[in-house]
Amino acid sequence: MRLRLENEKDYFEVEKLVRNSFWNIYRPGAFEHYIVHHLRNDKCFMKNLAYIIGDDDKIIGHINYSWGLIDYDDEKIYAAVLGPVSIHENYQNQGFGSKLIDFTLSLTEKEEIPFVFVIGDENYYHRFGFESASKYGLFLEGTNTAEKCPFFMIKVFDKNKLKNKVGIFHNPEVFNVNQRDVDEFDKKFEFREKLVLDTQLEEL
Repeated sequence: MRLRLENEKDYFEVEKLVRNSFWNIYRPGAFEHYIVHHLRNDKCFMKNLAYIIGDDDKIIGHINYSWGLIDYDDEKIYAAVLGPVSIHENYQNQGFGSKLIDFTLSLTEKEEIPFVFVIGDENYYHRFGFESASKYGLFLEGTNTAEKCPFFMIKVFDKNKLKNKVGIFHNPEVFNVNQRDVDEFDKKFEFREKLVLDTQLEEL
């Protein structure tokens, strides 16, 4: 298994991987593969950080980065966000996700990107140096600025680039999806049943 940049020949296999990795995890079905599909043609896409892990015959992992926006009310600045990141279900908990994340984060630092956001499990992302973004007065759009919001995190490479005031982070517009569009897109893939599970997010 090796790390390499995604290329056009990988696109459909990557989308299948992403779909299967997220299916019924956070909600019935998934829409992350739909985001990945459209992200590649969006101006926010960071093509130089779209890596896969695998070999010529099998892709077992994938990661994306894109540019979101911090709104400081009187100023707006672009900021990198990690995700989606996907690992084939048969290769999870074997360190492949960590390899993808560690490697690409090292590239963001080399490119002098001052900080990276992620939305996810704080217990997982803390190991990569992520911490609650609320520590720096940064909050995810739609969340309560009076609360810590532990699932919205930041990894800081250059603290001098942070501002000493409250900012609201907005994901790229391509992250906003319509379920009917996702359902139509899903017809390209093998049928999988959508399930409602107790472990899923409350807001579907």
